[in-house]
This record gives sequence, C-alpha cells and structure tokens, in this order.
Amino acid sequence: MRIYNTLTRKKEEFKPIIKKEVGMYVCGPTVYWYQHIGNLRTYIFSDTLRRVLLFNNYKVKEVMNVTDVGHLTSDADTGKDKIEEAAKKEHKKAKDITQYYLNLFKQDFRKLNIIEPNIWCKATEHIKDQIDFIKDLEKKDFTYKTSDGIYFDTSKIKDYGKLGKLDIKGLQAGKRIGLGEKRNKTDFALWKFSEKPGIRQQEWKSPWGIGFPGWHIECSTMSTKYLGKEFDIHTGGIDHIPIHHTNERAQNIARFGKPSVKYWIHGNFLTFKGEKISKSKGGLLTISELEEKGFNPLEYRYLVLGTHYRKPLNFSLKELETAKNSYQRLKKIILEIKEDKKINKNYLKEFEKEINNDLNIPNALQILWGLVRDEKAIGKKQTIKEMDKVLGLDLLKKEKISIPKKVKELAEKREQARKGKDFEKSDELRDKIKRLGYQIDDTDKGYVIRKVI
Repeated sequence: MRIYNTLTRKKEEFKPIIKKEVGMYVCGPTVYWYQHIGNLRTYIFSDTLRRVLLFNNYKVKEVMNVTDVGHLTSDADTGKDKIEEAAKKEHKKAKDITQYYLNLFKQDFRKLNIIEPNIWCKATEHIKDQIDFIKDLEKKDFTYKTSDGIYFDTSKIKDYGKLGKLDIKGLQAGKRIGLGEKRNKTDFALWKFSEKPGIRQQEWKSPWGIGFPGWHIECSTMSTKYLGKEFDIHTGGIDHIPIHHTNERAQNIARFGKPSVKYWIHGNFLTFKGEKISKSKGGLLTISELEEKGFNPLEYRYLVLGTHYRKPLNFSLKELETAKNSYQRLKKIILEIKEDKKINKNYLKEFEKEINNDLNIPNALQILWGLVRDEKAIGKKQTIKEMDKVLGLDLLKKEKISIPKKVKELAEKREQARKGKDFEKSDELRDKIKRLGYQIDDTDKGYVIRKVI
C-alpha cells in the first residue's frame, strides 16, 4: 500500500509503527453550525482511507476530536470564539449548542455510511490534559506570556514551516504587520485569557489565569493522549496544512523531542464555481438539504468517490444528478445479478491494486463497472460485496424508499390542481416531481409516488 505523505510531498510505502496496527487521528468538526457537504467530503476521504486499511487487514484505532471551545474566527488568534458567538446568537447554553450540532454531524455520518471513530474526544473534556501539555512546554522554555495569553515561540523549532513549506524568512521580514506583542509573526496562542472573567460561558482556571485553550493545543493533546507520543496517520483538509497542522507538529516536537506523526494525509476542497466552499461565506448545502432536493446521501458519496481525494472537486447539482443516475443504474444492474458464491480473484486483484495506489478510488470504480458489465465474469456478487467494503455504497442493499417531505407536498398540490381541472399546473408539478427523482402514477384509488431509477 502506497500513500501520499504531505510532509515529504511523495508517495510512500505505508509502514505502520506497530505491525498490522494503525493509529489514525482525524481532525474533527468545530460544532457551532451545520456541517456542509464540503466539510463532509473530507470525512468521506478519511473514511475511505480507514476502509482501505481494514481491507488490507490492519487493525485501526481512529480518534476524532470535537472542537467545542477555542476556535476563533481568525487563525491568527484574534476574533471571537465561534462557539460563544453561536450561543449568543441562538440564546442557548454553549454545551447545548455543541451537542446539538455534534448530533447532527453524527447523523450525517450514518447517512453517508461513514464509520464512526473508535474515540470521539471533546476539547472541553480534556482541559486538564491541555493545561499539563502547556506546563510541559513552559518547563522546556517554548512559551511566553503576553497581555492576552500564553504563546508558543515558533523560532525555537528548527524546521517549523516544513509541513506547510512556509517561507519563514519572508514572513519574519513582514513581521511588523499585525505582530502586536508576539515575538514572531508565526507564534500562536496556547492559552487565551478571558477579557473579563465571568462573561464567557466556557472558561477555566489555569496556572496563568482564567481563560480557555487555543485551537491547536487541543489536537496535539488529544491525539497523543489516545494514540501515544508517536502514531501513524493524521488526516484533514488541505486548509489545515499551513497553520493548524504546522502548529500541532511544532507543539509535539517541543514536548516530546521529535515529531509525533509519521504520515500526514490531506484531502482537497469541494469547490463551487471554482471557489472553495466555506461556512464563513454562508456555506453550501447540507446533506439534509440534498435529501429535500430528492438526492440520496449515498449518491453524494458516489459523486465524491469519482474524484481523487487530492484533486479539487467542483460541485454542481447537475454533476450530482449525473452521479445519481450512474449510481442508481449501477445498483439496478447489481441487484439483478445472480449469486454464485464465488470470488473473482482477477477483478478483485485489480481493484486492490488501485485502492492501494494512494486511494485511487476513481480507477477502482472503473474496475467495478468492468466487472458488472463483463458477461463472462463469474463470482460477481461476492466480489462486489468485497469491493463495497471499501466503497461504502450499499451496492447490494435493497432501498427502502422514503419519500421526501417536499415531494409529498408537491404531489398533494398536484392532486388539488388535478381535481380542480387545472391540468397545466398539474403537469408542471408532475415535471417538478420528476426532476426530484420521483414519478406520479394515477390509479383508481388515488395517486402513487415511486422513485425513478
């Protein structure tokens, strides 16, 4: 198995620290709002990686953080805490906000067939661990105090910018801009002081003053707590490379004397009209909104798997419609295949070759289609079953058709139009329903809605 390591910018043979065991840390959500389909592309990628490891008979321990405090609106340690702001906006307790959006996130995981991590770890439940981490950094002289917090001195890490290939000299040359009390422009907060203790919902006592942890210290603390001082894989989106993951790496080197992560693996963006999708721009669609438009979440998963994880994927409803038709056609063909209890070793070997070549899932899908279309091939169903352990598309599962609320409402409006003999409107509503992937059949006992495959 070969995988692209962001640290070396090379495809490398995957060799875990402990034979046949893999420690894997996935950068999880900041739970202050809905996760849009761009966020979820990253988790489909990390899920696919885990499935490929399992396919190769590795025992995988996956840990995912939940950022429920400390993620500011700017990566430069300025701005408001996203959780605190959401709590104010919705007039709720911060812990209720974070639990609500975490529950929705887990719901999306189930809809997309993403395997849940072995360990979910919330930042707010690991405050003591984070304070202990910072105390260790302090003892080793990697920290300093300013009026707004405890900061990490990045100049003391020789290869600080290696992961992100940062031009540190260039950054230092322009350090007068926005430097404030920081010694170096790349320095970052480990612990932020509360401006006025008692106003924030989430703040804790520490050796340095009442406040809350920085975003980066959370991941360093929780990843090493559950996976050890050294572990195999750290995943996330490419936007985390220059700051968040670079800072995590620096903290770990400072505390343990060497890097903790062997393979840094990053997924590319979902884009819309060429621009990165982000919640700060108002976001894009959620999985629930796709369902309201008549799409099955696994049709979105199929769309995502059709583009290599290291390439940007430009999203549009038209592209999703094409993926939907392809996915439904594939399922229909597969469900008509007769069982013969055999494995087609040739096709499975080709499939394995592609998934082990830096997760080349688009090529692996082509191998699957080749098997499905091959009239002479034996062992189709059992081989597809093995392939689907990696793809996670429920290819052999018969769908229980659940009619979306929007489709039902349109069907009722159409029925009223038909009864009122407004046939133009009736036809218009029928077409709308059809565009959502459903068809209306009129019978003597009333109308019937069925899914179009």
